[in-house]
Amino acid sequence: MEPRRNAFDQPIGAPVPDWQGAQAPSREPLVGRYCRLEPVDVARHAEDLYDAYSSATDARDWTYLAVGPFDSLAAYREHLTRMAASPDPLHYAVIDLATGSAVGTLSLMRIDRANGVIEVGHVTYSPRLKRTRIATEALFLLMTQVFDQSGYRRFEWKCDSLNGPSRTAALRYGFTFEGIFRQAIVYRERNRDTAWFSIIDSEWPALRSSYARWLDAANFDTQGQQLEKLVDLIARERAAAIR
Repeated sequence: MEPRRNAFDQPIGAPVPDWQGAQAPSREPLVGRYCRLEPVDVARHAEDLYDAYSSATDARDWTYLAVGPFDSLAAYREHLTRMAASPDPLHYAVIDLATGSAVGTLSLMRIDRANGVIEVGHVTYSPRLKRTRIATEALFLLMTQVFDQSGYRRFEWKCDSLNGPSRTAALRYGFTFEGIFRQAIVYRERNRDTAWFSIIDSEWPALRSSYARWLDAANFDTQGQQLEKLVDLIARERAAAIR
């Protein structure tokens, strides 16, 4: 489609009529079928989270994060205290509804209400959370807040370009790869080229439907194995939207 043109015959972007900006993310708990997200709280979450992270057999989960690993509960509690005090990033604990325990954290960050842009970041999943329905539902709950409750236009995912698992996860979750920002960050005394991904508001309805179908209990057999993959459901919904 050809772009609009102004009185000087210059191409200009699509209109965004009556745009008033997005809302600040809510600090109210976000409750799903398998998990609950709530702002991190040192008293409620520190011991659970430290115990969950300590269940890992080595420190590889911290390679692409700017912090950690933590060698004591006291050190982790100090870190979580800083997280709890931060309005941006706004950090959430992921609570497993089956056990009532916190099993990981993630955040909403770089909150740009004026332009309706927000990013998910600091995703720190313990072994008890990885490759579970909770891991997917946690991101779905954030997306629901971002698009349905707060009215953002763009949801971003960024990671070290060398972090293969994070890039694979972004694509599985329905983000679109946009490119590499070279020499974007220095952390842990090394360079980071950053891979950028995004979801925009026009893509959200198809994604919402795909997530709902994937998370439904009917999509899992008696051993808890998925019957349909999320990537396949997303591809099908996107193809239907084009037709």
